[in-house]
Amino acid sequence: MADLAKFRALIDGVRIEDNAQIVKQKSRDFYWYSPVLKRQLDHVTADLIVTPRDEAEVIRILAAAYETGVPVTTRGTGTGNYGQAMPLSGGVVMALTELKQVGAIRPGSVTAGAGIVISELDAATRAHSGQELRLHPSTYRTATIGGFIAGGSGGVGSINWGGLRDLGNVIRARVVTCEASPRVLDITGDDLSKVMHAYGTNGVITEVEMPLTAAYDWIDVLVGFDDFMAAVRFGDELGNEDGILVKEIAPIAAPVPYDYFLRHQKFLRRDQSVVVVMVAPHAMGAFETFVARRKAEIVYRSDKATAEELKSLPPAYELAWNHTTLRGLRVDPSITYLQVLYPFPTHVESVERMVGLLGDEVPAHCEFVRFDGRVTCFGLPIVRYTSEPRLDEIMRLHEANGCPIFNPHRYTLEEGGMKQSDPIQLAFKREADPKGLLNPGKMIAWEDPDFDFSSGKLFLFPGLAAAAARA
Repeated sequence: MADLAKFRALIDGVRIEDNAQIVKQKSRDFYWYSPVLKRQLDHVTADLIVTPRDEAEVIRILAAAYETGVPVTTRGTGTGNYGQAMPLSGGVVMALTELKQVGAIRPGSVTAGAGIVISELDAATRAHSGQELRLHPSTYRTATIGGFIAGGSGGVGSINWGGLRDLGNVIRARVVTCEASPRVLDITGDDLSKVMHAYGTNGVITEVEMPLTAAYDWIDVLVGFDDFMAAVRFGDELGNEDGILVKEIAPIAAPVPYDYFLRHQKFLRRDQSVVVVMVAPHAMGAFETFVARRKAEIVYRSDKATAEELKSLPPAYELAWNHTTLRGLRVDPSITYLQVLYPFPTHVESVERMVGLLGDEVPAHCEFVRFDGRVTCFGLPIVRYTSEPRLDEIMRLHEANGCPIFNPHRYTLEEGGMKQSDPIQLAFKREADPKGLLNPGKMIAWEDPDFDFSSGKLFLFPGLAAAAARA
């Protein structure tokens, strides 16, 4: 049984928040993107929020948790979408936002605390040596670098660099274990897979070393199309145009851009699909030639916008990835979304097949990426949600047509896409978190080793029932 009073005594001097409203607020992420997760997780809250000032306090917190049996869920700024940082067993949420130091900035790499906001880290590396991070999520201005590694997979920049799990996209992670005497491990190489995209279930990331690339004042461009599949083919061809440096390519089907991108609406027609692109300034001339050859139309470019327009217009990356869905939810709270892979080399045909099958019930949104060295696309289509059974049927239709779903309506590591246990992460959890106190409920392999992934049944963590009883 967890002894919260003893835990508090053991960490005396560490910043603690126990105001119920603030604790509830900081026990949440963007789980409400999913109507399924909103129903399942809406009551979830921690008992306390603790905010360590440095790694030494992280170690004290984890040692105290081990001694008292108090669960610990690590959190950055809570921008995840699947309940990754929500405390299913109550206990403590440990906010790492004070671990925001910037360490050494070298040619090609930077060391930083896990709690620094990604845009602030980029600002430091740009000012120091004209470098920037290779990859970032659409939540660039709010997400932490540690949260991105623990809960993300890729994003803006993936068209050039692939995903976070590709070798070289994270250089090192410093991790603290949850044991009687917590260890501090510097993890590199193959071992990084033990903690990346693990939701903090098997160690607390306190510091990271990330690769850098040359920074540019990226030009945001919207290219308009009367036909969505023409936009998809344009995106595919642009992704394979090796000489034109871009950072983002996102075809989005009408009427989503007009209906949801309200600040850009004056540049668009409702029947117009767009491709959202970020182009390096020196590549803009070549990009214009590329567009002209395909008889496409540039409807907006940030380097031609007025100063007044630029003050009010969000950057291109906040129209793409999951910000597309976020902007849609602000207009129509009933929608949700999916995460789909359209496998190479039939990705364009797969997109066309699904658009033909689902039409405006599932308006398409693609993100071109480099995946295993080849240009293909993921999908983050909008779903005009009607019921959970229909949502499941839409996902089954994708799978039946060779388009794997990474399910954003599940809160566990395995159900989100792997559909099986990760033996490497499980083995490391046994070593680094022997009592299972770190983010309980998120790793099925730990909670229920006999769970049948082929059954199609939903895994429901028993701790949710306890959380519901407290609500």
